[in-house]
Amino acid sequence: MKDSILEFFVQAANHHDFSLDISLNVKGAVISGTMVSAKEYFNTLSETFEDGNETAKMLSEQFVKTGEAVQANDDSEAYFLHMKDTKVYCGDSKPTPSKGKILWRGKLSEIDGFFLGKIIDSSDKET
Repeated sequence: MKDSILEFFVQAANHHDFSLDISLNVKGAVISGTMVSAKEYFNTLSETFEDGNETAKMLSEQFVKTGEAVQANDDSEAYFLHMKDTKVYCGDSKPTPSKGKILWRGKLSEIDGFFLGKIIDSSDKET
């Protein structure tokens, strides 16, 4: 079962270029970052592969097409949530990964709860 409010946020992100700092409870872990559209997620993922070999370039092109297809799809249901600048917290230890701009994709049906805002720890620098 999916949370209809969370699904509404995902649809706003996917169809209206909306982003939101959010933290999710998923099977005992906390996933914290910025929710973005599927298009932004796939475009950013595409950049990871665009300078690689022929197979990597093919993957890069496919990710761009996938992001555009999700944005164009007028389906009233959303199944996945996409985040950037993500950190995963398990217990009171440091987040994993602790460095880098990490993308995250998760099933809406697997999210147990959420709160607005993202967790900022002492290693984060405000910009």
